[in-house]
Amino acid sequence: MQKADGMNYAPTGKPKPVCQPGDFVFAAVALDHGHIYGMCNGLREAGGTLKYVYDPDPQKVEAFCRTYPGVQAARCEAEILEDPAVHLVAGAAVPSERCALGLRVMNHGKDYFTDKAPFTTLEQLESARAAVQKTGMKYMVYYSERLHVESAVFAGQLIKEGAIGRVIQVIGLGPHRLRASSRPPWFFEKAKYGGILCDIGSHQVEQYLYFAGVKDAQVVRSQVANFNHPEYPELEDFGEVMLVGDNGATNYFRVDWFTRDALSDWGDTRTIILVTKGYIELRKHIDLLRDQTADHVYLVNDEVAKHFAVNGEGGFPFFGELILDCLNRTEKAMTQEHAFKAAELCLKAQAQAVVIE
Repeated sequence: MQKADGMNYAPTGKPKPVCQPGDFVFAAVALDHGHIYGMCNGLREAGGTLKYVYDPDPQKVEAFCRTYPGVQAARCEAEILEDPAVHLVAGAAVPSERCALGLRVMNHGKDYFTDKAPFTTLEQLESARAAVQKTGMKYMVYYSERLHVESAVFAGQLIKEGAIGRVIQVIGLGPHRLRASSRPPWFFEKAKYGGILCDIGSHQVEQYLYFAGVKDAQVVRSQVANFNHPEYPELEDFGEVMLVGDNGATNYFRVDWFTRDALSDWGDTRTIILVTKGYIELRKHIDLLRDQTADHVYLVNDEVAKHFAVNGEGGFPFFGELILDCLNRTEKAMTQEHAFKAAELCLKAQAQAVVIE
């Protein structure tokens, strides 16, 4: 697992299959972002059978097949879409192309699992909403900074148990390492990546909705900037947003491309959850200058001030829940409305963002 490079960060966990081999067959289509490896890892560890891979770039397919021996390289996308054995298609296309792929997948009677951000325009979102209603298929999203991070899973369990009171604010800090020379050209074209709030901001919005139990929210303020990369005029290297939820819980998040080379990880990402009986802090990938391991949770309330090291402890239940949702047509892993609402809010924040000169 490449910890220094967020684009190729692909967590692995302990196998916890929820079905028998062959009961849930999936395929990987569009390998434009390295998150496809994390998506496939999670599904395979939960019992999914990876049957096919397709991408028009043979080098990407070759590398994928080396990672997952036994996967079939499909001759074309249609070979996968027309195979009745395939339940779900996972994709990490160029962000502006993710919706179109999802529509093709759902129109062939298969569930779709896409990397974040799932859309780059509100029009794409509305077309996906309509397709879900028409086909009855799922359009699920890999919001990896919660779904594939054990400290975030653990915090969610603490909140769900109700032991710490009502969540009143979530603060998210999402620094990332740029490594511009390793990025594909589309990464620097705003029409293709959608803007920083649409892209990596989608992680932060989704976590806020989940941790605070918010169903809808208003964008109070959003702003973006290109502070230090004039050679990439369409890149936004900084963004921040304020939200207020329908239950009164508030959110502030900052995302940026300023992780420095001395840090061993791709980003010192943190989440601070203020509750009526204390607070929780997540140091997701590193506990700076103290511990190089991931997944540190700090809990402070009236009784304790405690540190939990949860790396390797809880696993990633989302993937097994998603497989069972697809097989049983339930919504336990994530509701469709939640996935779409996170996308909607980050798109609205991006659309109304003030540009800091």
